[in-house]
Order: sequence, then structure tokens, then C-alpha cells
Amino acid sequence: MNPSGQRKCAHCNQFFVPDVRQRERQRHCAGPQCRRASKAASQRRWLLRPENRDYFRGPENVQRVQAWRAANPSRPRRPRRQQEVLQETMNTQPAPAQAPMPPDGAVGLQETWKGQPPLLLGLIAHMTGMVLQEDMEPMMRRLITRGRALLEPNPHYQKLP
Repeated sequence: MNPSGQRKCAHCNQFFVPDVRQRERQRHCAGPQCRRASKAASQRRWLLRPENRDYFRGPENVQRVQAWRAANPSRPRRPRRQQEVLQETMNTQPAPAQAPMPPDGAVGLQETWKGQPPLLLGLIAHMTGMVLQEDMEPMMRRLITRGRALLEPNPHYQKLP
């Protein structure tokens, strides 16, 4: 160590001031790459010791790990990875073929009547002066047919640029 208290990092070769408490032992600076290199070197040294060579092998170590897991059931075996949110791709499906609309007289009066919003029924009754279902039916059918024709795209219509 030089007189100014700096030391050269064993990984990146940059000068750094070691921690006061670890001055004699610290060989790596605090950079992320250097910390990884320090951990790898420390682990290599630990595995090279004769008493640690078989630390993770053999039946007695299996029992040691099993005993630890039994004593620490809340600890997971491995750290859980964060799961990525995946979006499933939706396959576009063509709309099922529908039967053509029945002619105006083919649908019963009740089906036509109950399917209409009250606003439409009130408007028809107000405009025509009719209040009975039988009287309003032909008018409702004509209006429904015209409304559907307005909502369907016209193949002869072209948008102007």
C-alpha cells in the first residue's frame, strides 16, 4: 500500500482507498465488476481448501441439507425469478356465417316489440299517434329495415380524397 492510503484494484488496476476496517485484506475496489471478481476469487479459494472439496457431495451432506430444510421450511430452495408478463397472441377469427335476415313478416310481433328500446317505441307512438302493438308493427318493421340499411356498408359508396 502506498503512503497516501490507496491501493491498486486486483481486477481493474485502478487506485482506490480501502475500507478502514478491511484495510489489510481488501484487494478489490467497490465497482460492480470488481465486486463480482472478488466474490469469484473468494469462492475459488474456499473450494480449493481440502476440507471444503466434498462439502456439497456425499450422503452426509444430503442429510445435512435435508435437516436444514426441515428446520427452515419457510425458506425457498432457490430464489424465485420474477415472472415476466406474457401476452397471449389472439388469433383473429372470422365471424361465423349468419343466416340472412328473414323477410319483414317472418319474425313474430313480440320478438320485434320486446327488442326495441323504450325511446324508439315512444317516438313511434308519438309521431304516428298509434299505441297498439298491431298498429305500430308495420311502422317498426319499416324503420328497422331502413336503420339496418343505413348501418350496413354500401359497396357503391366511395370516399372522396
